[in-house]
Amino acid sequence: MAERTAPALRSFDRLYVGGRWAEPATGERIEVVSPATEEAIASTPAASNADVDAAVAAARAAFDDGPWPRMSPAERAAALRRVGAELDARAAEIAPAFSAEIGAPLAAATAFHQLPETMWNAAADVLERFPFEEERQTADGPMRAIHEPVGVVGTITPWNAPVPNASIKAAPALAAGCTVVLKPAPEGPVTALMFAEAVEAAGLPEGVVSVLPAGREVGEHLVTHPGVDKIAFTGSTAAGRRIMSLCGERIARVTLELGGKSAGIVADDIALDGFLGDLVFAGIGHSGQVCAALTRILVPRRRHDEIVAAIAEIMAGIKVGDPSDPDTVLGPLAAERQRDRVESYVRLGVEEGATLAYGGGRPEGLDRGWYVEPTLFSDVENSMRIAQEEIFGPVLCVIPYDTTEDAIAIANDSIFGLSGAVYADDLELAERIARGVRTGQMCINGWGMCVVEPFGGFKQSGLGREGGAEGLAAYLEIKLIEGLPAR
Repeated sequence: MAERTAPALRSFDRLYVGGRWAEPATGERIEVVSPATEEAIASTPAASNADVDAAVAAARAAFDDGPWPRMSPAERAAALRRVGAELDARAAEIAPAFSAEIGAPLAAATAFHQLPETMWNAAADVLERFPFEEERQTADGPMRAIHEPVGVVGTITPWNAPVPNASIKAAPALAAGCTVVLKPAPEGPVTALMFAEAVEAAGLPEGVVSVLPAGREVGEHLVTHPGVDKIAFTGSTAAGRRIMSLCGERIARVTLELGGKSAGIVADDIALDGFLGDLVFAGIGHSGQVCAALTRILVPRRRHDEIVAAIAEIMAGIKVGDPSDPDTVLGPLAAERQRDRVESYVRLGVEEGATLAYGGGRPEGLDRGWYVEPTLFSDVENSMRIAQEEIFGPVLCVIPYDTTEDAIAIANDSIFGLSGAVYADDLELAERIARGVRTGQMCINGWGMCVVEPFGGFKQSGLGREGGAEGLAAYLEIKLIEGLPAR
């Protein structure tokens, strides 16, 4: 086999602070390592607490005294559309960089980077029709409810999709009239700074946006910064608990999009050939590194063995390998620690008594890179840790059920409630199941993540929503004015 070499990426020497490219406060750098080959392929500055202080000061000045929150909705909407257009124009450069940096197959990376323009345009659409001022009639006379931007927003986003993750937070925050300091994860700094280039090209006012790739400690400094009015976080539930606690100490506003262990429920009446491929890729696409992935597969007990065999056959046909190869379906995990975490859960599943029906190892011939085979456990009990804890890897658990009520109860027996799906020919049955599962999103006979309508979780999957009018409202405060005459 020919030696694989990771493509080199463009390195950066500056951070994007308050709408300007600035020298970092320290010489510390982030080395980007290819998940496919374990080679160093780029580097960027690592932001420090001092860089956060500078960015927050710029954002504070831009919010308190600058034009952005005082622009009309139409003016801000036009600026959002420019950001979306700039991201779309750069998608052909950003997608392969994301593939090299995070390990997503090139086809998947290309699809991911068709989303940001949609997100920015959708936020602009919501902005243009949002009722920022409402007159309300009460027994005490007319009153006006005024929706005002919350202020300076700090965002903390994970590595699994740096540009879409930045967009789903920054677009509604900016639509509301807020200013934003983005702290992307250190595993995806190159594409995060490419996002900053698009924002710069869109011509937003000074101070409105900063992009500071950095680690956990710098993120905590942003969360606790007295100049930040709201934190918007995507990541693990454990980290979300910590952030919510810190925000609670100073009553800072917070939105949390956290973990999941979502269920794909197969009804007894549906033929396998119509949906199973969709169900499998809803669980292991992007190597399972998706918060809303369907990783618990609930199946009628009498069909358990049939469905397990069919899923194993699909997995056997999946090409795992070099993400730059157009035939690759699954790439590596994004980080060595993530590969180690997934492998530890595979061992745990065997120890718990589940049957390892497919995969579980490292693919043959891939001696370098953080690869894991697509993995299938059967005969899983929902109480097992592999069925209760978010693995964030290409691991599916097949869990048998006896009745529809049993399936709903199993799906709900989780600390999470982010997503889910039901596959059934009987749409009345499908709707009954969808309504019965306590989760933020349920899909019928398909799966996806809607990026333009409210997305978020029940229970420990999060707090608040992103997308749609609800996503914009999450960045607004309400002021009631009394004593003015009716108009």
